[in-house]
Amino acid sequence: MTENGPGNEAQARLLSRYGRRFSAGTVLFRDGEPATEAFLLQDGRVRLLKQAGRMERSLRVVRPGDLFGESALLRGAARSSTAVALDEVVTLAFDHATFEQVLATSPEVAGRVLNQLIRRMRDAEDQIEILMLRDGQSKVVVALMKFAQQEQLAGADPSGQISLTLSPLELSAQVGLDVDTVKRIVAQLRETGHIRIQDERVEVPNLDSLRDLYSLLGIKDQLRGQAQSASRARAR
Repeated sequence: MTENGPGNEAQARLLSRYGRRFSAGTVLFRDGEPATEAFLLQDGRVRLLKQAGRMERSLRVVRPGDLFGESALLRGAARSSTAVALDEVVTLAFDHATFEQVLATSPEVAGRVLNQLIRRMRDAEDQIEILMLRDGQSKVVVALMKFAQQEQLAGADPSGQISLTLSPLELSAQVGLDVDTVKRIVAQLRETGHIRIQDERVEVPNLDSLRDLYSLLGIKDQLRGQAQSASRARAR
């Protein structure tokens, strides 16, 4: 029988007081609504999406430990995205005053939130770098390299193989391409042996191989740009 430690007891108290459960498909909040609560995901996955006219774009997929809906921490703010539960999810929900109180009294939650904000800043910088690329395949390759490098820092398999829990939807949100395009590019990378797919896990057998491919794609993109410039010059 496993004994409950202080951390488990504190977690249980937080869940009993602030815990919320949502079934798969539930909309937790909608874009444009008043933001009243921030959420710290405990179990399951939540999709954040943005509607632009008739187009629906995934912003990111939230996983356990992630903070989302944090616009509620600014008084009078509105939601900037819609959140949909992909699985049955469990969250901690805090309004502005409660969040400040929990941060002051729960070092564990405060530490998790700080780590989240640091990671989100790093992810935003990575995404800007990816979105600046013109070639779709380059975008996907760089995103996979970034995820693999993070996993490597966290302690990868001694054999050098890196396994990522990553769905096409999450990759689509990261690179700014539609899911079908991402699936097609991933299939090409699998056919060339740069990655392997197991369910929703992407296995990177050799990170250096991905880096080499990115270098080649960069050269190809540069040559394409030079050819287009030359073509425009001749047209003048």
